[in-house]
Amino acid sequence: MIHPRQKLDSFLAFCSFFTMFFRAGCLPRAAWTGCRRMGNFTSSTAGGLSSTACAQYVQDVVSQNCVVIFSKTTCPYCKMAKNVFNEIGASYKVIELDEHNDGRRLQEALARMTGARTVPRVFINGNCIGGGSDTKQLHQQGKLVPLIEQCAPCCAASSSEGSGSGQFESAK
Repeated sequence: MIHPRQKLDSFLAFCSFFTMFFRAGCLPRAAWTGCRRMGNFTSSTAGGLSSTACAQYVQDVVSQNCVVIFSKTTCPYCKMAKNVFNEIGASYKVIELDEHNDGRRLQEALARMTGARTVPRVFINGNCIGGGSDTKQLHQQGKLVPLIEQCAPCCAASSSEGSGSGQFESAK
């Protein structure tokens, strides 16, 4: 019977042996790269959207909805932004990047388009207004509701799939 400590010693010896050959250039680099890819649990390249397709997806969603929040479910700033829109009764489209198959690529596309990689990325009437703190600040300054009221007619009547509260009605 082999003792568990012997198994560990054998494994460590194998790893050292493998590393030695890799560093010496005796193993093909493609084999090593493939191993690293196997350990990537975030998203695979097979079947995913290209960088261009991700940018187009963002453009399409933003152009078809008055308010869009690119968010992550566990982000407190994302929750802050959603709460602001819920408080004023505005409907919004939410794209949860951590639940989307191409979330990582979408976030990269958003970074290229807006200059910031952080979430949330909040868009109103096709324009990025920033993140959660920016959204809250615009609301506190009384500037958020007027931005929503300027939404193009095509956006105001958008579907509520993935949205927050009901349709926006300005305060009288």
